This record gives sequence, C-alpha cells and structure tokens, in this order.
Amino acid sequence: MATVTETQPGRERSIVLPYWLDRPAEEAVDIAVTAARAGFDRLWIGEMATFDAFALATAIGLRAPRLQLRVGPIAIGVRSPVAIALGVSSVATLTGNRVDVALGASSPAIVSGWHDRPWQSLARRMRETVTVLRALLAGERADFDGTVVRTHGFRLQCPVPAAAITVAAFGPVMTRAAAEVADEVVLNLVTPEHVAAVRATIDAAARAAGRRPPRLAVWLPVALDPGPATRRQLASQIAVYLRPPGYGEMFTALGFGALVEQARMGRPRNELAEDVPRELLAAVGAIGSVAEIEARLGAYHDAGADDAALVPATAEDPEARRISATLSPRPT
Repeated sequence: MATVTETQPGRERSIVLPYWLDRPAEEAVDIAVTAARAGFDRLWIGEMATFDAFALATAIGLRAPRLQLRVGPIAIGVRSPVAIALGVSSVATLTGNRVDVALGASSPAIVSGWHDRPWQSLARRMRETVTVLRALLAGERADFDGTVVRTHGFRLQCPVPAAAITVAAFGPVMTRAAAEVADEVVLNLVTPEHVAAVRATIDAAARAAGRRPPRLAVWLPVALDPGPATRRQLASQIAVYLRPPGYGEMFTALGFGALVEQARMGRPRNELAEDVPRELLAAVGAIGSVAEIEARLGAYHDAGADDAALVPATAEDPEARRISATLSPRPT
C-alpha cells in the first residue's frame, strides 16, 4: 500500500494508543509495533482502565526500541511529581527509548471518583507540578513548598534531563498555564477552529511570559473508509466524553447540547452512542477516504497544530495496519 510523502517540519504526525472499549487491551502493544514499522517516530501512551501507562510504555519500548514514547496525559491529581519522575526515569532507563511525559487535569470522575483525590486548584497544581517535575527530571534534589504541591529530599538516581513536558489544556485558565510552563500543549477532540483559537492564546500568553511559545499537538480520531462497526466504535468513545467538564461545553457549542444534557442527566453510554451523529464524529476527527483524511489533517496543521496525533479506529482495521501504512509520516 502506498504511503504519503514525507511530512514537513511543523506538520508532524504521530500515533495515539486508542484504548477502544470494544477491543482487546493487548492490542495496544500491537498498534505500537505496527506504527513503528510503518515509519511513525512518536507514540502517545495514555492511561485509562487497562494498563498502568508507565508499565505499558516499558513493554512497548522493549518491542520498538527506536520509538519516541510520550507517556500521558498523566493525571496530576493522582500522581505526585516524584511518582511521575520515577515513572519517566524507569521507562527511559529500562528501554533506552526517548521518553517524554504529558500531564493533564483528567476529570472529577477519575480523580475524585476512582482515586478519592481532590478535584481543585487545577491550574495552580499544574504550574507547581511542572516546576517540580522539570527540576526532578534534570537531576536536582526536591525542595519545594507550593500552595498545593510540596516535596523535599528526593533525587532521581537516573535523571532524564531531555524529557519534554506536555500539558493537556481545556479552558482558558489551563491553556494560559500550559503556555507559561509547558514545552507542548495537547488538545483532544477539537475542531480546526478551536485549534486556531488556542494557537493564538498560547502564543500570546507565552510571549507575555517572556518565553518561546510551546508546540501544539491535537489528538484526532481517524477512520479510513469506515463501515458500521467503525462508526459504532467511534460513537461509543465520543459518548464517554459528552459528560466531563470542558468537553461537554465544546460539544454544546458545536450544536450537540441535547446529547450533552442527556449524558449529564445519567443516560447510559450505550444509548447515547446510538444517537451520536456522523456530523459530530466528523467535526472532531478525520474520517473517510485517504484524500478526505489528508485534507482534514491539513486543516488542523493550517490552524496551527504542529503534530496531528492520530487515534486510529481498529474495529475494521486490527492493529491499525491500514491507517499506519497509508498515513505514515514518511515513506518506508
């Protein structure tokens, strides 16, 4: 199968492990290996209800030794800066791969519901977490008393000073915080218009803080010539995001407020998925033929995204073999 021409600097592509609810958990490793063989250089490894992200990253790194691993977004309300630094150092040391880390606020359901941790002071916690984490990864001994983050005495035995820190941003307050402290900002399930607005915000905020604007990445569900099973898979996953803060407001602004209201009133996910229209899937993803997907990725890059991070649908494309081969960022 033919691959696309090599991508230009600032118009990069990467792969995101999708964690579809209807697929075997172990497929994550196969997707990573397939992507690496197809020519992708960078892989995002998030964390849901299957694997610990750092453990999975280690397993992948041992199978794909040249793949750059970006672990996260890791919920800052669940793991301390020391725990995150240990995770990054462990993966980098055990695999030899380049390892970066992404941080996020996550959601009340995960932070408070799953982990019994407070969901508060999010932007302040993010700023303080990044400050401490950057020092720890550089090999410095922890000595920090912030408003919500405090740690003393710890030092990594195996520092990772080259590790970049990405911040997942949703909403103006967290976006400004990310612009002021992160190496990269990542967005999920957004339109090109939203990307353009965030690009302008982070550029202005970073310059006001006297620093170079961070890179901008965007996660996009991608489905090549989707059939009914793939559309069901995408709709089921979108239904998960109708309720959380930030996502629901964005979907409402796109004209899907009725679905958001139903989700927040407790309508079951499987019922919501049946009513997720194709228009909503297309608004926040890249779906269709190769030409349609290429045009859509171009729209996100034109809006200011440095990295179009592909979340591959696998219901009819096991291990994302077709997507990886067809949308490879460079010929293999």
